[in-house]
Amino acid sequence: MDSASKPTCRVVKPDSAYDGKQGLSYFQGISAETVGSRGICMHLLTIPPGARAKAHLHDTHETAIYMLSGSADTWYGERLEHHVVLHAGELMYIPPGVPHLPANRTDTPCTAIIARTDPREQESVVLLPDLDALVP
Repeated sequence: MDSASKPTCRVVKPDSAYDGKQGLSYFQGISAETVGSRGICMHLLTIPPGARAKAHLHDTHETAIYMLSGSADTWYGERLEHHVVLHAGELMYIPPGVPHLPANRTDTPCTAIIARTDPREQESVVLLPDLDALVP
């Protein structure tokens, strides 16, 4: 293997954003697209006051969330029947295939670090439009 094809360490500055299928904008981070990762992606998400994602699930990968600042409500379950509020300093785990919908119902932005076990994070996102109306 020559030096051009050897994996190496990379620094990514989250100074550009992309719009996810879920309806929120993510700050670009670690992914197959940015650094060639093969088993993980990690990025920053800031949800503005009053904003919410579309109901969705990640078909084949796990999600871990660490709330840096603020708080976010998340509804989850087959019919979004469960509800939690994640506060700054707390972590949340979402297994593959679990429908969920995060929202910021506060007057201040909330920011989280999100890590997933799929380096191409958007590829296994499945939107669930029939569940969107279940969350106020």
